[in-house]
Amino acid sequence: MMADVNVKINGISVTVPAGTTILDAARKVGINIPTLCYLRDVNEIGACRICLVEATGARGPVPACVAKVSEGMEVQTNTPKLVAARKVNLELLLSNHKKECLSCVRSGSCELQKLCHDYGIEDENAFAGAKNTYEIDRSASHMYRDNEKCILCRRCAAVCTVNQAVGVIGANARGFDTHIGCAFEKPLGEVGCISCGQCITVCPTGALSERDDTAKVAAALEDPAKHVIVQTAPAVRVGIGEEFGYPMGSVVTGKLVAALRALGFDKVFDTNFSADLTIMEEATEFITRYTKKDHLPMITSCSPGWIKFCETYYPEFIPNLSTCKSPQGMFGATAKTYYAEKMGIDPKDIYVVSVMPCTAKKFEAERLDHTAVPGLPDIDAVLTVRELARMIKKAGILFNELPDDTYDLPFGLGSGAGTIFGATGGVMEAALRTAYETLTKEELPKLEFEDVRGTQGIKEATYTIAGNVIRVAVCSGTVNAKKVLEMVKSGEKQYDFIEVMACPGGCVNGGGQPIQPASVRNFTDVRAVRAAGLYNDDIQLPVRKSHENPDIKRVYEEFFGEPNSHKAHEILHTGYTVRQKY
Repeated sequence: MMADVNVKINGISVTVPAGTTILDAARKVGINIPTLCYLRDVNEIGACRICLVEATGARGPVPACVAKVSEGMEVQTNTPKLVAARKVNLELLLSNHKKECLSCVRSGSCELQKLCHDYGIEDENAFAGAKNTYEIDRSASHMYRDNEKCILCRRCAAVCTVNQAVGVIGANARGFDTHIGCAFEKPLGEVGCISCGQCITVCPTGALSERDDTAKVAAALEDPAKHVIVQTAPAVRVGIGEEFGYPMGSVVTGKLVAALRALGFDKVFDTNFSADLTIMEEATEFITRYTKKDHLPMITSCSPGWIKFCETYYPEFIPNLSTCKSPQGMFGATAKTYYAEKMGIDPKDIYVVSVMPCTAKKFEAERLDHTAVPGLPDIDAVLTVRELARMIKKAGILFNELPDDTYDLPFGLGSGAGTIFGATGGVMEAALRTAYETLTKEELPKLEFEDVRGTQGIKEATYTIAGNVIRVAVCSGTVNAKKVLEMVKSGEKQYDFIEVMACPGGCVNGGGQPIQPASVRNFTDVRAVRAAGLYNDDIQLPVRKSHENPDIKRVYEEFFGEPNSHKAHEILHTGYTVRQKY
């Protein structure tokens, strides 16, 4: 155990464990030291020099994010000298920055913009001189990169390597010519990017953002020939409130539905329904595979970022992937078959919009190799939570003042099992709820499978169900997926069922969720807070098991027959493709 040390921050005494950074010690006494490049456990390089402080025993100012406290140290965080140094640093960043703040997608949530405001930067052209120019990289299906807004904090490159084990971006060239790019200056769309969007969530400026499809959706809403329907993923209800001032983790489902209806969608549906549909197919598939010992471990297929990672870096595991489409895909497929038939609408006239916490869903929607209706995409457009928020604000809809509304039928009822899909471990827990009762023909004594809950990168559990010993693993962040797959390959671990989510913490921390600045992410577990909202929602819902959802029972009775039927396979299942890394 490390000994405690006594230090003073701006004259305030505090006792902290030895090895604590000055940044963390200051936070203990309510003092926030500004940062730009720092991201806890991911990017701790002290490069931006915004967090410089004065400390006894140091020859000059030191970066608070990496400098450690020592016994008797006295620290000053806000002297005139430090304020002047930070202002100069900010002015230097602005000297090579595309200053279009009024129209930038990150205006109002840009960390550079906030610091410039806080430090009273009056002359954004204080340092005139040469300026780098770059073409915007729009080659990827899910996002763009504008290096003229990049401040070289390297957070994006760090998260791509540390959390995702992909590492397709990094610092190219040297000195004034340094810029973020791919190897050999290849476009992002031509390398092994998995479309997870984690780089977007940590970017402090508008250098990275999702491909904006709001105009495409707005045009569909204005087209009288189109029957425009929308589905909202489980994690959306616990994310979008942040865009309108609600506390993190707030479940605002009713206002979300009301806002979508106010935007003009013909029907507003719940992806929780198709999450339940996914469980019916996936749990049945697992029971069949487990019984036959066929291509075990079976690995979930709900996360398109993970699927792309597997296809690109571990194609030998493609036979282990569940053939189920994701809940987004199942919804679109069901909408253009069962719903079209039930409503008497030509499938080509149905325009399906998804609101997702995920940028990889944009990539997934473009996979046309196995759609339900030949020649038609299952999904026509995907909006991130941020894009939907922009549409709501642009339309003048007062989100906070809307009366709560409810989803439409026949896809309006989702179970609690569907809701928890948004948190890491949720798919596994939902599947286990159904698998247990299917195999035992008994009611679960307790619905919560707590061993697979939590934000740890890798979780393991063993369950005995109807005499069958089932070994499961849950991982999030593809760096952890890599670890699990390597252990399976080496024979170190044996599992029967593995859940993988590409984003650390699952969909609640997806690349399309509201941006939280590093000042929040460094001190709050965003993943845990949002996930808690979903688990609370699960408890409140009248139906908590996928197989007990009456809408699910109806769609099987009227259309699919039974889980894993031939018709279900034709419409709800898919295949995979080996992809090149470069």
